[in-house]
Amino acid sequence: LHTFLKTIRERLDGAGLDVDFHLLSPKGETLVFDERKSDGVHTVETEDGDYMFCFDNTFSTISEKVIFFELILDNMGEDGQDQEDWKKYVTGTDLLDMKLEDILESINSVKARLSKSVQIQTLLRAFEARDRNIQESNFDRVNFWSMVNLGVMVVVSAVQVYMLKSLFEDKRKSRT
Repeated sequence: LHTFLKTIRERLDGAGLDVDFHLLSPKGETLVFDERKSDGVHTVETEDGDYMFCFDNTFSTISEKVIFFELILDNMGEDGQDQEDWKKYVTGTDLLDMKLEDILESINSVKARLSKSVQIQTLLRAFEARDRNIQESNFDRVNFWSMVNLGVMVVVSAVQVYMLKSLFEDKRKSRT
């Protein structure tokens, strides 16, 4: 039974869409290298040892970024030990053993699907947070440029009023 490491990452906030991502095996081999990408999903087969991953933003010294990431280990610890624990409590015929194994298989299937659902919901929350940050940034930008536009309109209207008044002024000097 193979165990897989799945990495999911998403840039939630910050200038630009660029973050470098490195994933190194316990032997020091580069498994994943993404250069200046905003998101990614990678699955690698694991081996015993410590993995190293790095998010690198050194090329962008001015802007900071907020990153969501999740590490998922699939098939970890599902080596059949739990099934053996169940079997020692069962007494009876082989038919009962088969039914118990079927029930255990169904329970494990439901457990795995629920785990995947939780992971997908977590990822969707990260997408929602990213979209919310973009929306708030756009809101601030629209408000700023609306105020600039309002200021320009007030200045233009004042200049127009002044120009109209100057057209109707009597510039002749009257002597009384």
